[in-house]
Amino acid sequence: MQPKEICDKVIEWFQQNMPVAETELHYHDPFQLLVAVILSAQCTDKRVNLITPALFQCFPTAAKMAEVEPEEVFEEIKSCSYPNNKAKNLVGMARMLITDFQGTVPEEMEELIKLPGVGRKTANVILSVVFNKPAMAVDTHVFRISARLGLTVNSKTPEDTERQLVKLFPPELLPVAHHWLILHGRYVCIARKPLCQQCGLEQWCLKVNVPH
Repeated sequence: MQPKEICDKVIEWFQQNMPVAETELHYHDPFQLLVAVILSAQCTDKRVNLITPALFQCFPTAAKMAEVEPEEVFEEIKSCSYPNNKAKNLVGMARMLITDFQGTVPEEMEELIKLPGVGRKTANVILSVVFNKPAMAVDTHVFRISARLGLTVNSKTPEDTERQLVKLFPPELLPVAHHWLILHGRYVCIARKPLCQQCGLEQWCLKVNVPH
């Protein structure tokens, strides 16, 4: 079965079984989501959601965060992974939003990736979740699930996976497809011990159906 045929089956299954799929990060505006996504690098969404209420109480806007030094932000995020680097990136990001973007989170990839701590994956999350653009953020879950299902072929990098998935999924479904794959990888097709007996996509899984 070709990737496009598999994609059609996967879309049909998710639309029936996971019609609502959205980020599990808690936020109230684009700036807060950007902060949360930066914090989520190599850290669970659950941990980030424990950190951000107090963080946003102290620094609810880019202007407030831009006024302080990274050490102050560090105190609020020190329970997450790599807090030193993330504190520096958050303050740098907030300051650049103020100086270069009038305090507003930009809605173009080229501008987003100029911000400290923002790579292509983070930018794609913002584009799809905040601005509902046809963007596909590729994290470890999306990379793994896409390969296991045969949606991608011989992909070696997240960028290659992104290119292949963007061609497969209809543009209007890309934002939700991102969350379909993430949530499936987070709760069912777990990296070390996939719950194959609970997986409705098992019939298309290359890992399960590989010939012996």
